[in-house]
Amino acid sequence: MRVAVLSGGRSSEHEVSLRSGASVAEGLRGGGHEVVEVLIGRDGRWSHGEGELHLVPAGGLLEADVAFPALHGPFGEDGSVQGLLECLDVPYVGSDVLASAVCMDKLTLKRLLALHGIPQVDFLQAGEDRWRERAERMGLPLWVKPSRLGSSVGISKVTRSGDLEEAAALAARHDPRVIVEASAGGKEVECSVLGNDDIETSPPGEIEAHADWYDYEAKYSEGGMELIVPARIDEAAARRVRELAARSFRLAGCSGLARCDFFVEEDGTVLVNEINTMPGFTETSVYAKLLGAAGIGYAELCDRLVALAVERHRTAHSYEF
Repeated sequence: MRVAVLSGGRSSEHEVSLRSGASVAEGLRGGGHEVVEVLIGRDGRWSHGEGELHLVPAGGLLEADVAFPALHGPFGEDGSVQGLLECLDVPYVGSDVLASAVCMDKLTLKRLLALHGIPQVDFLQAGEDRWRERAERMGLPLWVKPSRLGSSVGISKVTRSGDLEEAAALAARHDPRVIVEASAGGKEVECSVLGNDDIETSPPGEIEAHADWYDYEAKYSEGGMELIVPARIDEAAARRVRELAARSFRLAGCSGLARCDFFVEEDGTVLVNEINTMPGFTETSVYAKLLGAAGIGYAELCDRLVALAVERHRTAHSYEF
C-alpha cells in the first residue's frame, strides 16, 4: 500500500516523533509498502519533500491508501489529527478520535477506569474543592503532572507538602488541567497491545530507570533505562497485567495499538497507570521490543498496523450517517 507517515508535530515531543517516523518509514519499506514521508513542523505546517502540503477531502493526503500518524502528545496523539484524517476520509493507524482524546487526558481516563473498578493509585485534580488538604492525606511523595502531556514533561515529584503549589503551577504552564497522584511502590511494568476487536498482549516488560524516576532523560537518553523482558514478577501478576491491559484497552475504546503502563507492588497488586495510544515507535522502543519478545518483528508489526487501520476504516464507514 501507499502509506503516508506523519511525524514531527507541534508538541514538546517533536524530536521523539521524528525518530519514530523515520523508523516506521524504514519498517514499512521493509514490508514492501510505498512510503510518503510527511513532516509537520513546530509551527503546524505540513510539508512533503521541498513543498508545503495542501489537504483536500476524499483521499487527498497525497493519494495515500492509509496514514500512519507517528505523532506523540498534543496535536497528534490527542484526537486532533485523527479528526482531520476522518474529514479527509483516509484510514489511519491507531485509535479513533474519542479513544485518542480520552487516553491523552489522564484525568478523564482514570475517571473512566475508576467507574469500572480498575485498580489505580489515588488521584485528584488540582483546583478542586479542598484539593491541597485531600492531596496531603494521600501521603508523600506525590506526583504532579499536566493531564494532557506525555514523555514525563512538566512532571514534579513532591516530597514536601509546601512544594505542592509550586509543582501545580509548573504543570499548569503546560496544561490548565493538572492531576495529582499518590505514589506507588514496586516495579514499573509495561505491556503492548495489538489489534482491533481481536487483540493480542505482549509479555510484560519491566522498566529499570537509571535515575531517581522514569523522567524524560531516562526515557530518551542513551543508557537512561533498561527494559527487562519478561518482567521480574510472578506468573499470577504477569497474567493480571495482560488481563488489565486488554480490559483497559477495550474500556477506553482503543484500536490498533497501545502501550499500557502499570505498577506492580511487592505483594503482587497490579495498578493501571496510563494508556499510550501512540507510544514511542522506533525498533528499540518499549512497544516494539515487547512485541518482538512475542515473536512479532518490526516490519511485520508495521505491516499489521496498516492492515488493521484499513480494516477499522472499512468497518466504521459501513454505517450510514
